[in-house]
Amino acid sequence: MTDESFEAATGDGPAPPVTPGAAERRAAGVRVAFEGLLQIRRLTNTGGGDPEAVPAVWERNRPVRAVALALEAAGTAPSAVDAEGRRVATGYRVGPEEEPGTVRVEWLGPPGGGAAHEEEDALGRCARVLDRLGWEALLYRGPRRRRFLQVEPLPAPGRDM
Repeated sequence: MTDESFEAATGDGPAPPVTPGAAERRAAGVRVAFEGLLQIRRLTNTGGGDPEAVPAVWERNRPVRAVALALEAAGTAPSAVDAEGRRVATGYRVGPEEEPGTVRVEWLGPPGGGAAHEEEDALGRCARVLDRLGWEALLYRGPRRRRFLQVEPLPAPGRDM
């Protein structure tokens, strides 16, 4: 890895480089970051139950990064954009919602790429990943009948949220 800090793919960045070894380096970075997230959970979630079952304060304060990391660590492909902001890859996009601590997960891709036809199944897979990690992911239908997930952390056991 380089000296740059790790950033989870939100689906609004460039497509990953295809240079030799780049995919392996990225996968290793994702593994290390996700293991770090789980370690933060183990050290800070002490309210009872499984400490890895609910998002830690760190995740609650950075929900876009935390949700994007969870999806990427599960092997879900992020969307990507080119230098002009045009979608060039089909996958998830994670962004903030109006309500603090809540994020939106969409399934986007290039025009004519079929993302709209894949979104219900793909978002269902995303919801299952997030549910296992203590995030509540509710499926909604938005403008132009496109589906999206609204995601927020479940309350930590023994805490009033």
